Amino acid sequence: MLATLAGVVISCEEDFDNEVSKDIASQSAGDADFTRYVSLGNSLTSGYSNGTVYLSGQENSYPVMLAERFKQATSTMEDFTVPYVKDEIGGLLMGGTQIADTKLVLSSTLSPENIAGTPTTDITSGIGAQGPYGNMGVPGAKSYHLLADGYGSVAGVAQGLANPYYAYFATSETTNVFADALSQNPTFFTLWIGNNDVLGYSTSGGDDAGVDQTGNLDATTYGANDISDPNVVIGSIQAMVAGLVNAGAQGIVANIPNVTSIPYFTAVAYNALPLDQATADTVNAAFAQYNGGLQLAMSNGLITQAEVTARTINYVAGQNSMLIEDTSLTDLSALGLPNYRLTTSSDLVLLPASSIIGTLADASDPTSAYGVAVPLPGTLVLTESEVLKVQTATDAYNAGIAQVVASYPGVYMVDMKAGMEELASTGFVYDGIHYTDAYITGAAFSLDGVHPTPKGYAIVGNYFIRAINQNFGSTLLELNPNVYPGL
Repeated sequence: MLATLAGVVISCEEDFDNEVSKDIASQSAGDADFTRYVSLGNSLTSGYSNGTVYLSGQENSYPVMLAERFKQATSTMEDFTVPYVKDEIGGLLMGGTQIADTKLVLSSTLSPENIAGTPTTDITSGIGAQGPYGNMGVPGAKSYHLLADGYGSVAGVAQGLANPYYAYFATSETTNVFADALSQNPTFFTLWIGNNDVLGYSTSGGDDAGVDQTGNLDATTYGANDISDPNVVIGSIQAMVAGLVNAGAQGIVANIPNVTSIPYFTAVAYNALPLDQATADTVNAAFAQYNGGLQLAMSNGLITQAEVTARTINYVAGQNSMLIEDTSLTDLSALGLPNYRLTTSSDLVLLPASSIIGTLADASDPTSAYGVAVPLPGTLVLTESEVLKVQTATDAYNAGIAQVVASYPGVYMVDMKAGMEELASTGFVYDGIHYTDAYITGAAFSLDGVHPTPKGYAIVGNYFIRAINQNFGSTLLELNPNVYPGL
């Protein structure tokens, strides 16, 4: 079967190569000036994939793909430089001590695991002296981090005040990402930032690990997993766009996809728990007292019938929702009742939950199965109310991004939110290969469930290319994801 699939891919590559060889010379820049291209952003811009930064991932980042097209359309374009790491296994060292994991690979049981080996990229032996670099994508960066002096300080990394990935290639201990980008006098830029301003909250289970900081404009008080205030995000983006435009650059700014369009939040169904009738009956009997307590609370006017219905635990033979603890429910601890309920289709069960659903919290207690009698940890579930916070912030970011873009000449927006929603709903077909947001089988996303594969980055690159062609009159060729590596 693998040999057959390989033959299909090779055939597609040959067809596409023949097509491209005929059309490369026809590409033009239109009104765009690609002479010096700089990309600004976070992990999505760096080529981060499978849980880390590694060499071939960087080589297949969407900015590198775009730069290749720009060079084909502009013979005088200067080289696009990338702060390459040292190896294929990923991860980072600091003074010989490993501080970031190696990349994820599929194990013999087809589950993700970190590849064996020790990283060789040490941030104390950085490459900033050879910079600044064209690809200024910094994994983990939030919007305001790109303007933060000292964000690439090696000394600051040890104190939790700086970013190890940027420390590897920052031009000095005191500079910032935007300053390094602007110092290159770019004529064209791409900017995709703001994802991490909601992502940390989302991937850590919402209120169990983070705070919605909407209304708080002091980003220095934010925790790593907090939702950033929209004014902070938009203010940061506007400052960068204004600086770039004032320096004579044109560019494309991407907006922010919803978390519901990536497999980290969609791969595990809310009703992923299979039970037989005997087990369902046993667990239902164990929750009879809890359910009775809910009725008592309602009879005393403490909760409504709707909340009783939402909190009642009842399992059936077949696929079931899972037990969680929801802090947004009415506190009935005075009655000895925890805030338990079963998941609904409005909740998002996070990808790491797949490894513990149905396993025992206490190996010596057969009744302690996670998601059945013991609630899934709150860090592994986004409840409906938490999802709403994320979507509200994302919508505010995107509204602000649209306003910023409309305010500056020569700057346009690529609607990455709509693009990722299209990938999630219908997917894309390239030369007979169907790409979707499905975990592993969809081919577009890597094993970390958040970042694309190189094939997925080609899809991202095509959205940028379409926006550039539409707004600058360019005739750049779209990318064929089939010719790029997958998992």
